[in-house]
Amino acid sequence: MSAFDKMKDKGEQALGQAKEKLGQSTDNRDLENSGKKDQVAGEAKETGHDVRDKAAGAVHDAKDKLSGRG
Repeated sequence: MSAFDKMKDKGEQALGQAKEKLGQSTDNRDLENSGKKDQVAGEAKETGHDVRDKAAGAVHDAKDKLSGRG
């Protein structure tokens, strides 16, 4: 995962936490739920990027083994 992608995903999660806490403190359920949604979306994107990177690494390793370099 690129550093930029990771920073974006973490930023989305942090913004979601802030929105959730603000919603809780102001008794605003819509804001609280929006914050929770943002956190889950950021976590899902981060997981997707991690899976993509692991798959790319596995493909690279397989190519190396097949070419006799691994």
